[in-house]
Amino acid sequence: MSANDPVLMAAAQMATSVPQAAALGFELVSVGDGRGSIRTPWREELVGDPETGVIASGVVTALLDHTCGLAITAGKRDAFSTATLDLRIDYMRPAAPRSGITAEAHCYKLTRSIAFVRAQAWDEDPNDPIATAQAAFIINTPVPQPAPPEAGQ
Repeated sequence: MSANDPVLMAAAQMATSVPQAAALGFELVSVGDGRGSIRTPWREELVGDPETGVIASGVVTALLDHTCGLAITAGKRDAFSTATLDLRIDYMRPAAPRSGITAEAHCYKLTRSIAFVRAQAWDEDPNDPIATAQAAFIINTPVPQPAPPEAGQ
């Protein structure tokens, strides 16, 4: 990531500072053109079943969704917001007990109104994923507002 690229800097900020990301302890791993990676470290309050010590599947879902948003933000060059249209997650196995999770996403197609993203999450080895995701997001580009009338008119 270039220290001078405002789009990538905004993407990096988004990855960790929105309330959900902050609450889940998300940490930026990397961000590049149309790609992003975020990690959440293991914490006891994120565990779904205390007997297993495995991070809850809802945290994995949030991590994948957020990482997809990071990849879109890193690949688009003008102001916009997104909304998840479709997020399909295939869970392949539980995470290792007491292990953090990393997710990586790639925005592979960007149209005027839709972004298409693939992602995966893993604990110890990216070649042995916990889950993979395929997603589509709507891109909401802000509509320019007319300038307010000048004073005295």
